[in-house]
Amino acid sequence: MRSADLLHFNLQLVLRHRFRSLMILLALAIGVAAVNLLTGLGEGAKAYVLSQFSLLGNETLILLPGKKETRGTMPPLTGESPRDITLDDASAISRLPGVVAVAPLSVGMAQVHIGARTREVIVTGTNRAFFDIRQLQLQQGQMLPARDLDIASPVAVIGSTLKQELFGNTPALGQWLKAGDSRFRVIGVLDSKGQAMGMDMNDLMLIPIASAQRLFNKPGLFRLFIQSQSSDAIPAVKQRVEQLMQRRQGGVADITLVSQDAILSAFADILSALNLAVSGIAAISLLVAGILIMNVTLISVSQRTAEIGLLKALGASNSDVQTLFLTEALLMALLGAAAGILLSELGLWAMRLRFSDLAFYSPWWARWLALAIAVATSVLFAWGPSRRAAGLQPVNALQGRRTDA
Repeated sequence: MRSADLLHFNLQLVLRHRFRSLMILLALAIGVAAVNLLTGLGEGAKAYVLSQFSLLGNETLILLPGKKETRGTMPPLTGESPRDITLDDASAISRLPGVVAVAPLSVGMAQVHIGARTREVIVTGTNRAFFDIRQLQLQQGQMLPARDLDIASPVAVIGSTLKQELFGNTPALGQWLKAGDSRFRVIGVLDSKGQAMGMDMNDLMLIPIASAQRLFNKPGLFRLFIQSQSSDAIPAVKQRVEQLMQRRQGGVADITLVSQDAILSAFADILSALNLAVSGIAAISLLVAGILIMNVTLISVSQRTAEIGLLKALGASNSDVQTLFLTEALLMALLGAAAGILLSELGLWAMRLRFSDLAFYSPWWARWLALAIAVATSVLFAWGPSRRAAGLQPVNALQGRRTDA
């Protein structure tokens, strides 16, 4: 039987049994859409998380208080320890060979007032080096002044959203606002940045590190960014920082040092494993679709017994009959997979419109994998019923009896 005849015959069969065909197509489309959609969502989330940490650059180390690092796992990004990291530690680290810049951080929540307007925001104490390390751009004004770390100054740089909430369309530069019990003069407004490492940079207030320590009454630092000369210098700088902190903390370096590569590698492994797990769960729906195909094919064989007998009486071989049923399953798999991929791509497109910061794109391998699973499942589960159809005796089949050869 020619391929064109097979295709024409099965297309007529699909159109003749619309409800049965629709159920199979729906089951396959849902399975394929689930695999493709969930993989796209997982890849989008993975790309977003990794992009947040890649902003640091591969020449930056993060110093956290507390010995949190363990072998084989990713250390947490926050540390709690009786041994604080101090401004003196930051100054000493900045003088180490290979260290280009150091940006200390002290973070807290504060009520910010200007006139009758009040807003609770994240106030971050840092220095000018933080702008370069985190690649922050200014919409207007200037960065924090380049002064010694222990010198406080009543100045602030605010995010674009915070500027709009507090000042509206009026100029913010030169205006005074109150955070807690302290007053700060706005000297700069950040360019729109969005979320970065868990912080909304548009709703942030940056002040000098010494001013933040007075505001929150916290002498210890939340974390410390250390920028080296190059990514190749990271191992040497890391060793020097550990040796320095060991001397400064009485013989035991109660710190955790992590690099961007370590963070990215750990998150990439975790997110990839989660993505595969979710895709595997979604693929189970294709298994359910395969069982449905097997049952429907068995019913089709019983309903088309006389038709099979006529075909064999006209000279169709066992392989022709088996190919006829397998081709039907393959056709349904291709149509269902195409519908599923189309539905999932429409879903991912809607997600991209809703969440513009997240790149929800299904990778090419997910589409091909979903298609391959759909085809393999359909053919595999239709194989047994098709062999049963091929084994029918022509005379018995013409009489409506389902006695195998």
